[in-house]
Amino acid sequence: MVDLSTSLCGVKLDNPVIPASGTFGFGYEFNDIYDINILGAISIKGTTKEPRFGNPTPRIAECTEGLINSIGLQNPGVDKVISYEIPKLRECYRKPIISNISGFSIEEYVECCQKMNEVKDVDIIELNISCPNVHNGGMSFGTQPENAQGVVEAVRKVTTKPLFVKLTPNVTDIVSIAKACEQGGADGISLINTSQGMRIDLKKRRPIIANKIGGFSGRAIFPIALKMVYQVYDAVKIPIMGIGGVASAEDVVEMMMAGASAVQVGAENLVNPYACRDIINNLPQVMKKYNINSLKDIIGEAHK
Repeated sequence: MVDLSTSLCGVKLDNPVIPASGTFGFGYEFNDIYDINILGAISIKGTTKEPRFGNPTPRIAECTEGLINSIGLQNPGVDKVISYEIPKLRECYRKPIISNISGFSIEEYVECCQKMNEVKDVDIIELNISCPNVHNGGMSFGTQPENAQGVVEAVRKVTTKPLFVKLTPNVTDIVSIAKACEQGGADGISLINTSQGMRIDLKKRRPIIANKIGGFSGRAIFPIALKMVYQVYDAVKIPIMGIGGVASAEDVVEMMMAGASAVQVGAENLVNPYACRDIINNLPQVMKKYNINSLKDIIGEAHK
């Protein structure tokens, strides 16, 4: 028997596979497709203080081995997520829940995280300072070390739950920002959010996305994400959730060898709603193929 288990700051996961925020709704929607309790954890849809309709449509554009999205943090607001969405998920799901929090000011991040800190069904808070699809928020905090550290320090004061910080790849030095988050009190790092890209409609002769530029995700960004996980693992002492282009059990193993303690699956859920289930089911045979008895043993092994 191979051991698929892992842990994140004391939160035990039966396996390292986690649907990424924004690609799996609030989780319960997928329970009609398969038993979501097979998952290691779920990172629920990004939440802001107030309800958001999101960006104008079109919001999605396909591209080779990936897609461009510009959803714009559409969500019902933190109070509705706490009172309705999380309890509804808990009705059918017994595994760890990760609450993904976005904001447009430090005060908003603090208020949302303070409220989530009181929710017993939330196991981990994922602070999203990396959204490329909203103006004057999200990524503005994640592109400079001092800004990242400032928002993490503020949130750290109001939550005792494990705090992971989700970072953008759209920077010149991801390591300095990850180190600043660690210094600010982060318990872990999530790497990476989407890159940036666009597509042009040749017939209309203008960008397909109404917002013109959106977040580029999918299999094409896997090598970029892997590189950043590898770089940050060497620089910090806190665990990493690897994200970006993960589409197979082999990708999960590769991410963990680069330094990830758990792995989030994003855009692949939009292409194949069974992606996470299939990856989990395939992990044991991939582990046997590469003589891996326990996934915990291979975390960071590529650095040895």
